[in-house]
Amino acid sequence: MHVLAVVVHRPGGPEVLTLEEREIPSARAGWVLVRVRAFGLNRAELITRSGGSGDAVRLPRVIGIECVGEVAEAPDGDLSVGQTVIAAMGEMGRAFDGGYAQYALLPATQVIPVETTLDWATLGAIPETFGTAWGSVEELRLRSGDSLLVHGGSSSVGMAATTIAVDRGVSVFATTRQEVKRAALEANGADHVLIDDGAVAVKVREIAPAGTTGLYELVGAAAVLDSLQALTAGGRACIAGYLEDEWDLEPAQAEARRLGVPLAVYRSSVINRASYGEVYQGIVDAVAEGRYRVNLDRTFALSEIAEAHRYMEANRAVGKVVVLTPDD
Repeated sequence: MHVLAVVVHRPGGPEVLTLEEREIPSARAGWVLVRVRAFGLNRAELITRSGGSGDAVRLPRVIGIECVGEVAEAPDGDLSVGQTVIAAMGEMGRAFDGGYAQYALLPATQVIPVETTLDWATLGAIPETFGTAWGSVEELRLRSGDSLLVHGGSSSVGMAATTIAVDRGVSVFATTRQEVKRAALEANGADHVLIDDGAVAVKVREIAPAGTTGLYELVGAAAVLDSLQALTAGGRACIAGYLEDEWDLEPAQAEARRLGVPLAVYRSSVINRASYGEVYQGIVDAVAEGRYRVNLDRTFALSEIAEAHRYMEANRAVGKVVVLTPDD
C-alpha cells in the first residue's frame, strides 16, 4: 500500500518540500509504526529544509520532529493497535524519517501513549511546543505570586509557557514585535504585553521597578543580554529558543554570571516516553479541562505543506501551525 509523505531531496525554500507516494514502513523490534493524524510545524524543520542542519541530516529525508496519531503496529507489545500517541524528538526527521507523512516508523522510546478526547488538530499542537514550555517552566521553579518575562511571547512555545505559568498563579510579561499580535497575547492570559524594540528590560522595569522573578528567553543568545537586565535580585533565567538564529551562548552566560543569575539551557532532546509519559498526560488533561490554552493558529492539509512553511517563515502565526494528514 502506498501512502503520502513529504520528502526533502535537496536544501532550499518551501518549494523543495515534495509530496510523494511511498510504501508504508515495516515495523520491527524497538520501533512503532504510527498512523500520523497531525503534526505541528517547528523552526527546526525550516532550518533543516533550508540546509541549516548541514551534515547532521542526510537527504533525502522525511522531516518533522513531532506528530500525533494512532499505533498501527507495535512489535514489542507494550502498545496497542489503535492507541492514541504523541511522538517527539529523539532525532525524528533528522537521523531517520519523521512526522511529515501519513505513516511514520519511530523509536518506541519516543512514542508516548495518552488517553484523550481532544481532536487531532488540538492534540497536534501539543508535543514539541508544550513539552518544551513545560520543561522550561519547571527549570525556573516558579511559584504562585512570582512574575515571568516571556521574551518571544507570540511564538508557539512562548504562548504555551504563558498559559502554563498563568495556571500556576504567575504574572506574565509577554513580548512581541508586532502590535497586531497584542490581542492574542492578552487573550492567552499575559498580564502585560510589551512591544519588543530591542530594549525590553527598560519596559519591564517601568511596570515592575524591582524586575521579574523569572525570564524565559526564546528570541536568542544575543537578545538575552538585554532581557537578563529585567530580572530581580535572585531571579532565574532559562533559554530554550533561538528565533533570531543567534546561537553563541558564551556572552550570555558571562553576563548571567556577572549578574549572579542562574541561566538554564533547556533542550527538548530530553523528551522521551520515560521522562515525559506522565507529563504529556497531565498536559492533555489540562488542555481538556480548559486550564491550558493550545493557541492553534491555523491548520493546513498535507498537500499544502509548502504554503504552511511560507506562512510560518513570514511570521504570520500567533501560536501553533498544524498540518492534518488525509484519511487512507
